[in-house]
Amino acid sequence: MKTLHLLRHAKSSRKEGIEDRERPLNRRGREAARTLGEDLPATLGSVDLVLCSSALRTRQTLDLALAELAPRPRIAIEDELYLASREKLMRRLRRLDEGDANIILIAHNPGLHDLAIALADEHSANYQTLKSSKFPTGACASFRVTGGWSAFGLSRYELIGYFTPGSLADDGG
Repeated sequence: MKTLHLLRHAKSSRKEGIEDRERPLNRRGREAARTLGEDLPATLGSVDLVLCSSALRTRQTLDLALAELAPRPRIAIEDELYLASREKLMRRLRRLDEGDANIILIAHNPGLHDLAIALADEHSANYQTLKSSKFPTGACASFRVTGGWSAFGLSRYELIGYFTPGSLADDGG
């Protein structure tokens, strides 16, 4: 059994004169990423690999939200994940090594949300929440993936978790 976690980067700055790829997290985004970092280790368990877009905001989210993961997973920062579409993300995930069982993908909307909706089994507990939301910054959707990565996306998967920094704060965590 494999697990895939789709994590959208935290809130970024909109300062003029900065290229989109180089936009940093703003204060609210840094706080949200730290909040995620307090809960993610217990929620995700041991992680084999983190795939992360090369954008500054995704790399900063990675550093803050996954700071407490132990053991430290392998990390791959990839240009092809920057603003990638659902199809491009799916193609990348199909190239994963079959030995990697617990994966985090940190990327951007709309591709990440489109991918989450395309993957989620509509009978999953949080499906309606995922489908009706906008997949806000800092959101994480987790899936139980059956079968091999090479056939990834050919069926729907159980959505085993969906949360946002706001829902973590509402839960007191």
